[in-house]
Amino acid sequence: MNDALQGLLDLLDLEQIEKDIFRGTSDAAPLVPRVFGGQVAAQALVAAGRTVPADRSAHSLHAYFLRPGDPGAPIVYTVDRIRDGHSFTTRRVVAVQHGQPIFHLSASFQLHEDGLEHQERMPDVPDPLSLPTAEELLPRYEHLFIGPGVTERMLQARAAIDVRYVDEPPFGSVGRPREPKSQVWFRINGKLDGAADHPLLHVCLATYVSDMTLLDSILLAHGRGGWAVGDIVGASLDHAMWFHRPFRVDDWLLYDQESPSAYGGRGLAKGRIFTADGRLAVSVIQEGVMRVPREKK
Repeated sequence: MNDALQGLLDLLDLEQIEKDIFRGTSDAAPLVPRVFGGQVAAQALVAAGRTVPADRSAHSLHAYFLRPGDPGAPIVYTVDRIRDGHSFTTRRVVAVQHGQPIFHLSASFQLHEDGLEHQERMPDVPDPLSLPTAEELLPRYEHLFIGPGVTERMLQARAAIDVRYVDEPPFGSVGRPREPKSQVWFRINGKLDGAADHPLLHVCLATYVSDMTLLDSILLAHGRGGWAVGDIVGASLDHAMWFHRPFRVDDWLLYDQESPSAYGGRGLAKGRIFTADGRLAVSVIQEGVMRVPREKK
């Protein structure tokens, strides 16, 4: 396990300061002076999961990003035990900084049971090991980035997660609109074992990664390169996930993403996460603010 992954695991290991109250620290997002949204969502799910019986697994979350997070201040997560039923457990989490809520999450957990089963088919894609790593890919586009150091910051932000684009990323097709679909393979850079090998942690790490590339498909439809290029201003508004089947984040997962709509300064993106053997593990939907920067006069 590399130092970056251990740092991410430490970030998700919240401090319990009172019953149903937890505190977490933050890293800054690589290209904007705020907390990465995937981090807040993952930490909130950790807080919720620590108040749930061990025999119940997370099956869905619904969240709203209310205010930008300050990476220099701790985040306090307060958990409300909404319901403890025979099969389902529901929790609500509010994340607070500087006396104000910055994030709200509702999560549901279920006792395992057998039932009807079907799923969509996994797309045909190249093997992840045939695709370039971030270290190989990002330097190719340095000439398009908004300033020096962007490549290094992006590599640092992805040091714990191996993310490999199936097709050209949005910052590689600036000015060339294309079909609003994007695919990446991802896995953490290391193996989870011992106490770290817990189903909740795999789910929380997938929640963290789910916010990294989901809005790419919106950018592709308009030939926009995104935050690294500086031709879009945006932020996550809300985020929903459904966890269908067990999976491991230390094995390769395919994140198949597309955007059905953009309108009114907002864009919608949806994703499906498949295991390498073709099982549909997670469904994701997110809406984000997507604005074209105003030209300076």
